[in-house]
Amino acid sequence: MADARVVEDRPDGADGQGEQGKPGESGEQGKQPRSVRVVLLALMIAMMLAMLDNMIIGTAMPTIVGELGGLEHLSWVVTAYTLATAASTPIWGKLGDMYGRKGVFMTSIVLFLIGSALSGMAQDMGQLIGFRAVQGLGAGGLMVGVMAIIGDLIPPRERGKYQGMMAGVMALAMIGGPLVGGALTDHLGWRWSFYINLPLGVVALVAISAVLHLPRKRAQTRIDYPGAALLTVGITAIVLVTTWGGTEYAWGSARIMELIGIGVASLVGFVFWQTKAAEPIMPLHIFRSRNFSLMAVIGFVTGFVMFGAVLFLPLYQQSVQGASATNSGLLLLPMLGAMMVVSMIAGRVTTSSGRYKVFPVVGSVLMIVGLFLLAQMDTGTSRVTSGVYMAIVGAGMGCLMQITMLVAQNSVEMKDMGVASSGATLFRTLGASFGVAIMGALFNSRVQDVMTERAGALGSKVTEQSAQLDAASLAKLPAAAREAYQYAVSSGTHSAFLLGAVVAVAALVAAVFVKEVPLKGAGPEKKDEGARSGSAEQGAVAEVV
Repeated sequence: MADARVVEDRPDGADGQGEQGKPGESGEQGKQPRSVRVVLLALMIAMMLAMLDNMIIGTAMPTIVGELGGLEHLSWVVTAYTLATAASTPIWGKLGDMYGRKGVFMTSIVLFLIGSALSGMAQDMGQLIGFRAVQGLGAGGLMVGVMAIIGDLIPPRERGKYQGMMAGVMALAMIGGPLVGGALTDHLGWRWSFYINLPLGVVALVAISAVLHLPRKRAQTRIDYPGAALLTVGITAIVLVTTWGGTEYAWGSARIMELIGIGVASLVGFVFWQTKAAEPIMPLHIFRSRNFSLMAVIGFVTGFVMFGAVLFLPLYQQSVQGASATNSGLLLLPMLGAMMVVSMIAGRVTTSSGRYKVFPVVGSVLMIVGLFLLAQMDTGTSRVTSGVYMAIVGAGMGCLMQITMLVAQNSVEMKDMGVASSGATLFRTLGASFGVAIMGALFNSRVQDVMTERAGALGSKVTEQSAQLDAASLAKLPAAAREAYQYAVSSGTHSAFLLGAVVAVAALVAAVFVKEVPLKGAGPEKKDEGARSGSAEQGAVAEVV
């Protein structure tokens, strides 16, 4: 049933239905209208903006510090962006549900571009950190907007065909980001690492404005400001704990304990308030769907594993296998390539058969096996062998990355598409934060211990500032210390990936309990299976023009 609290102003004319057709028809025709393909291209550009940014900025950071100074605040350039993105993600999703996705999505793009332009003009580190926060606020709406609009335009059964496209964008961002960032910094200056977003964002804005026409909405209830504030404080505290714990502050320090207390109290208060709010930021009823809750768990684990792997695999290959850091993104090609190919295959199979439960199960098994194999790497492991192990992990993630979003969206009514998309995205983001923090703490601790054992006082001194040495620092070490460090890194990655394999078991357990509900808009449904929200959702999609 339609939400009684929302009034939709649909544009006049019947051409929309003629162009888009009924949701089930796109599968029979095998292709989408040209206007939908143009919108999808614009959405992929917006997705790339969200994913590419940190990859590009990472390679430019040494140059930025050299010009602006403020080395002691360097971590905040990334932290401010991450915090703003994570905290704003659920709010953007809810705003899209309340006021219409097109306007909200375009607003997030504009805010991201404003933050990018200001960051490129920053004159000191303080300004850069502040402008990065503005950029992060916009970025929080990019990924959510992309997923929710795709959820509006394309029925779930047909959505699988576009998984390969989304996985390809992700792989391109991770591989190309460091290369583009390095080239821009070397030839045009670090400020172009931010300015490059502007032409891409303008193209996306123009295409979306001209071609995408979604129903406009007027929410007759106010935004849940208390809920938004409680959720923002809770997410901020959690991200700060995972960012600062073991680096800026000891895990048992008063500051970390304070943040944990604030985070827990805020989130408990948020859950309580959501039961009282007229228009909750994240309606708790979406978690009554077993599949949605299970996808939240699987998404969290996928984020935990993926970003931990992205962090430690290049470090192992550079420190132990002697790979060049210049093209660090290419080191991940076996994992990302396998992820893209398998995601494409999974999407096609889902579209043709309507079956999807097999992919979370198989993906979780592959992820566990691949991580266990990565944990066996030592100083003598060849690049070919490590590449095969990485491909197994990538194949597992390819089965999981987009299927989790697809099933999460299929588990809710159309009116909750935004909060479902933002919820799934948020859990993956939080998983990434926890993965980098916990796997990083375990890695650093193990490296310190092994260096002390094998190189004594010299080993402890070498890694007292950081357990992650760059190529220049590694080359300056005496041969004995360098060999000890290589052994320590392989030992640290063993512990980190073994932890990842253990955590991935949670995804397998969750996948086993997934109920394979027919994907909506996939042709005839049994009446009892589609009664909850299928007909309402199909009607809403058909009215998109």
